[in-house]
Amino acid sequence: MTLNELTHEEEHLFAVLSGDRFLKMEGLSNEVPFFIYPYEPEHALDVAKAKKRVKNRLASRGIEVREINLYDLSVEVLKERGDWDEVLEVEPELDKAEFTEMLQSMLNPQQRLAPAIRAKLADGGFDIVFLTGIGEVFPYIRSHNVLNNLQSVVVGRPMLMFFPGRYEQSDTLGSSLVLFGRLKDDQYYRAKNILEQEP
Repeated sequence: MTLNELTHEEEHLFAVLSGDRFLKMEGLSNEVPFFIYPYEPEHALDVAKAKKRVKNRLASRGIEVREINLYDLSVEVLKERGDWDEVLEVEPELDKAEFTEMLQSMLNPQQRLAPAIRAKLADGGFDIVFLTGIGEVFPYIRSHNVLNNLQSVVVGRPMLMFFPGRYEQSDTLGSSLVLFGRLKDDQYYRAKNILEQEP
């Protein structure tokens, strides 16, 4: 992907996100208002800068974005529960599989992350939710698990997940998230590709 294509995508993002159709969640035919912005992982830094510019431009239009970074949220949850020091202590001693299992248990999307995200959205003082940090929390948090557990949490507002990889959609196989362009996640049917949305 060229810088020119990224700039085009940034303009498309802003056009869609600032439009009434998106903000009022029109044309979804009772589907959840979840959207995915897939991007090539090697462009993560450029995408992060573009995301910041889009947020600032939206704010200048009076459209507030509430960003939830899954990595930052995970650290926060572990610290609040008093588990952070233990995690740091045992990490060098455990093999990767054991460590991943331990973190998956401590950061269960249904029991831990969804309630933490609900608390961050409780004031309702925002128009759009950005979900970021997807690559940083792999493999102990899987994006499709988070999305499935947020359907009853992020309500009444559209949510956009920034996804470092591909969002493959097929009439026969359904939709699946391919993290980093290599790791196929379980099928996830409900989100729409933001790049395919009309402004």
